[in-house]
Amino acid sequence: MNCKKSLLTVAVALALPLSVMASGGASGTKIDWIVEGELGTIVINPYDIAPLTAVIRNGGYVLTKASVRIVPKKGGQEIRYDVGPQTLLTHGGIPVWGLYADYMNTVEVRYTRVFQGKSEEKTETYKIRTAPVYFEATGNRAQSPGAFQIDVKTRPSKEFKDRLYFINNLLSPGPKSQQVVWNNPVGGAQEWANYPQNAVVDTTGETRWFMKPDAIYDPRDPFKSGIMMGFHQNDDGTLTWGYGQRYVKYDIMGRQVYNRLISPNYNDFSHALSVGENGHQFLRVGSSDLRRADNTHVRTVRDVIIEVDSESGNVVDEWRLFEILDPQRNIVLKSIDQGAVCLNVDLSKSGQTLTAEQIAKLEAQHAFGDITGTGAGRNWAHVNSIDYDAEDDSIIISSRHQSAVVKIGRDKKVKWILAAPNGWRGELKDKVLTPVDKDGNPLKCRLGKCEGDFDWTWTQHTGWKINEMSKGDIIYVSVFDNGDGRAFVQPDDPKEKYSRAVVYKIDQKKMTVQQVWEYGKNRGHELYAPITSSVEYWKDKDSLLVYWASIGVGTKEGPAPVLTEFKWGESKPSIEMKFHNTLGYRALPLDVQKAFAK
Repeated sequence: MNCKKSLLTVAVALALPLSVMASGGASGTKIDWIVEGELGTIVINPYDIAPLTAVIRNGGYVLTKASVRIVPKKGGQEIRYDVGPQTLLTHGGIPVWGLYADYMNTVEVRYTRVFQGKSEEKTETYKIRTAPVYFEATGNRAQSPGAFQIDVKTRPSKEFKDRLYFINNLLSPGPKSQQVVWNNPVGGAQEWANYPQNAVVDTTGETRWFMKPDAIYDPRDPFKSGIMMGFHQNDDGTLTWGYGQRYVKYDIMGRQVYNRLISPNYNDFSHALSVGENGHQFLRVGSSDLRRADNTHVRTVRDVIIEVDSESGNVVDEWRLFEILDPQRNIVLKSIDQGAVCLNVDLSKSGQTLTAEQIAKLEAQHAFGDITGTGAGRNWAHVNSIDYDAEDDSIIISSRHQSAVVKIGRDKKVKWILAAPNGWRGELKDKVLTPVDKDGNPLKCRLGKCEGDFDWTWTQHTGWKINEMSKGDIIYVSVFDNGDGRAFVQPDDPKEKYSRAVVYKIDQKKMTVQQVWEYGKNRGHELYAPITSSVEYWKDKDSLLVYWASIGVGTKEGPAPVLTEFKWGESKPSIEMKFHNTLGYRALPLDVQKAFAK
């Protein structure tokens, strides 16, 4: 009888959940995991979205300062940084960032600990095993499993060997993410919902951080999905970006600062979130309910800029571009390749363009949504970047579907337009900049073509002011010239297409523009990137970082982005890296030190 009772007891115990079996008394549960060194537990992926991070818990001590070194693989890139007292308090220990994936990492830490009034300097080595890189499988046969496949074509010069690049890439959309569209009002771009592929790579091509977004992203939920874009590293080291109906702020360990819904007056964030010198954020969205002149209610597409107080979340201003620019200008819309209208890639339409009659038919049919066409409620503008200019309290936007970079004041008046003059009407026609040579002499232009080496930008991305080079009325602007529809035509041979990274010098008083640097034309179709991409100046290295993000899109080989970084004014890159089987959007350097210094 006693034997039967004992067997029954064991059976019941085995059937109970582990949490019940591990429960203890007033002193708590037993710690049965390994604690290395003289500190506490190692918590890997402490905030659930960054698997190549860890926190070495303080073990009950007070830590006042620390430093971390990730011991590199043979021939690899060292990551080393200091950790300040606020960061140690925030994370409850020493944050470890930049671990290799699927690897037994060696991490060296130095720290000062205080216990019972006594301060001690300690040096320790920890071993941290990590899991492989994992990105959601979308069903696309071209998708590469695991980490990025990277060829380093031009090894970095000494000055660039410490670079870490944040890569904002996009997986193809899958059936999970495209189940919902706005239907009341009609239109919008909600279904534009590629799964995120965000990572940080070093200059040897190793992945040193990646986002596993499951904790904050749900492709089936329209208010937790969308394309993650607009990444920006703030002065305190945190990251801000947006996706779908949200804009967010996290530190690089994955700890949430805030995750907010955009105001219900707007919808469908993508492409651009810029942080202004006034501390506010500028988001590219659409209107969630616009009453058109014909009384039709629509959600607009990529044509509204809002300014948000980042502390309160209040919207303090808006730029309604369908009232500021000309949503009926169709000269660019009639010349772009319908096979690659941004990420609406349809290979069956490659090389095809729209006629004026086809565009007009959309109006007659009351067809609205993320479609190429004129008028509010369609993708007539496709704004893909915003930059705030504190000098005159203005914004600079890039409108892909107008092949135009435009500066607009707080008063909602256009200050200048960097674009071919064709198709602009009324007051806007007078705002088009005049191209000049290095001596200030005007250049002759006809049908989008200008004499000399000057060229406009075509279906461009990222029109950003270079603050460090600009002063007063003389400003420098970097633009990625994708090159589709160049001079308002499609070439007979698609391989004649090319893309450029270009820098312009603008005299805002004289209303002139001079082209001062370009790269890409010399390499022809090799670097042709029909959609996405970026070029941006970085003060720390006096450099231009160019991400040719969509090379190969729509081809049998599949997309193969190229990353290059140039010293200012140089004609050869200081580093060149090629990615395989991934669609890029933007790349930017990541500064680890400023993320942990406080």
